[in-house]
Amino acid sequence: MLTAAIDPQTARAGEILIKDVMLTKPGEHVLITADTGTDMGVVRALWDASMALTDKVAILMGPQLPYQGGFADPYISDPLRAAMANCDVWVELGFPYLAGSKAFDAAIEHGRTRYYLSPGLTAEAMVRLFTTVDLDDLFAVQQAFDAYLVTADGKPCRITNAGGTDVTFNLSTSHSPFGMCRADAPGITGLLGAVFVMPDLDTVKGVINVESIFSDDVYTPLPEPVSIEVDGKVQSLSGGGSKMGFVESALRKGGGGEDYGYVVHFTCGVHPGARSTGTCFLEDQRAPGYNAVGLGLPFWVPGGGETHPDTVISSQSVWVDGEQIVDTGVIVNPPELAAMYGKLQAGLAPA
Repeated sequence: MLTAAIDPQTARAGEILIKDVMLTKPGEHVLITADTGTDMGVVRALWDASMALTDKVAILMGPQLPYQGGFADPYISDPLRAAMANCDVWVELGFPYLAGSKAFDAAIEHGRTRYYLSPGLTAEAMVRLFTTVDLDDLFAVQQAFDAYLVTADGKPCRITNAGGTDVTFNLSTSHSPFGMCRADAPGITGLLGAVFVMPDLDTVKGVINVESIFSDDVYTPLPEPVSIEVDGKVQSLSGGGSKMGFVESALRKGGGGEDYGYVVHFTCGVHPGARSTGTCFLEDQRAPGYNAVGLGLPFWVPGGGETHPDTVISSQSVWVDGEQIVDTGVIVNPPELAAMYGKLQAGLAPA
């Protein structure tokens, strides 16, 4: 599994993830979980980087799970459950992922593990995400954007794109799920390069025309966009071509089986080195202008968060309280945030 050589860029990206983002210390216990679909170049890079810091490193590899989150619980092996609850650093690469399962929640509740959500990460994506920008500059943009959204709590927000998306809602910062910078404390950290834009669920209204979908063990571009009409809850779907049945089934499952559920979150990709390739969901949603629209039941209500499909739109523009914040993927306001983003773009290095 670890016999194949990796190039210096992949090795460097793995080192940055383990050392500079996970803040792994000598002697800590590191767990890398993967499945039969995982890019072994990523596993090798993380193994090498971890072994340079500590000899307490384990890779646990199993079959791909058929479902994500709470629906994955019956398929999680006892050895995996034990490992999840007994490590200091855990990088999850398997796709579908364990986050949201009861076994995952029990492991995190121990208060020991710094967990990194990176399912389906490829070596090419890891290189672009971790080596093309100055991480301090990227995290400064993410934190400033987060802080701006907190100050705008309750204010109206509008998202549009050239594909016909036009949706409005009031911002709500009371349920942001986790941060996406450095893993400096036990708990959940998401892959860098995106900012959550959380809505007041009942205020979401308009049309979202999505171009791809991630649900359970499938991430796929759509042969034609699916138009999602929302008024509080998702009201109707149209388009999608041959994938329409899959999209409808995924949304009904995420909504608890009775309806399509809500728009649980929007995101804003802010990583200028990320590319949308249609093969790595995590990288696609971090490219400038891209938005992962999470659907289903919110994780803070009973039965919520067990699973939810994520759909993706591109080239988005964002307004908050009437002021344009993002113009086709480029941050333009407020001035201080726009200047920070300009600095981040200017420092972009080739992958």
